[in-house]
Amino acid sequence: MVQPQAAGISRATVYNTLEALCKAGLARQLPTTNGCCRYDADTSDHLHVRLSDTSEIRDVPADLGERLMANLPKDVLAEIERRMGVRINAVTVQLQGTDSTR
Repeated sequence: MVQPQAAGISRATVYNTLEALCKAGLARQLPTTNGCCRYDADTSDHLHVRLSDTSEIRDVPADLGERLMANLPKDVLAEIERRMGVRINAVTVQLQGTDSTR
């Protein structure tokens, strides 16, 4: 997407810039399972759905993401901490799906 706007820009420059944006807290790298890097300029806590058929990433509506995270079983998280001797600081949920409109 960048090359038509900035002819001659290298892929390394793009990724170095993305890394700098992540370090500055202006973007974040999203975990992937296929080796491709994906980045999000929205650094707030929110959920995504990754479409396995297209590799597209879509934001989950904030109210639904908040409802899902609020309804995680806190007793299970507490038992994981107790039994494993760890402190859970964050929970990451990865939703995968396919585009049902195709």
